[in-house]
Amino acid sequence: MKRVLVSVVLACAGACLTAHAQAPRPGDIELSNIAEMEVVVKTADGKVEKKRQPVEKAIPGSEIIYTSTFRNVGKQAANSISIVNPVPANTTLVGGSAHGEQTEIAFSADGGKTWAAADKVRVTGADGKQRPAGITEFTHIRWNYKGELAPGKQGAVGFRVTVN
Repeated sequence: MKRVLVSVVLACAGACLTAHAQAPRPGDIELSNIAEMEVVVKTADGKVEKKRQPVEKAIPGSEIIYTSTFRNVGKQAANSISIVNPVPANTTLVGGSAHGEQTEIAFSADGGKTWAAADKVRVTGADGKQRPAGITEFTHIRWNYKGELAPGKQGAVGFRVTVN
């Protein structure tokens, strides 16, 4: 018998470092959510490279990388996995930054009520007419995992934002 998982919602406000997760069956899908920034560091041998470190403080113009990792810790394959992340307040989604292997990515500009591909998201303008949503109007991102996630396997999804 295959277990069907409904959805996982990760909620972030500002530069969050913790996740509030709702898993349909506790213990089957283990989640972690991290907010990081890329920093330039000098290695012991004098080379300069970029490394990620957890966000401690972010100022306007900073780019934050959100990564949500999910792992099947159950004994059966899991399917119908859906991960939803809000675009944090006072940030703007970096266009084209949402990613996740074996996932279908959709966006919302109405708090998660409706979903579409980035270029198909619509909003109602001040004139009452529908128009394409701008990147600054996206409120949520959803990843639907395609197929089954075998026991012990994991996946990751993520996106980048710029602090306003």
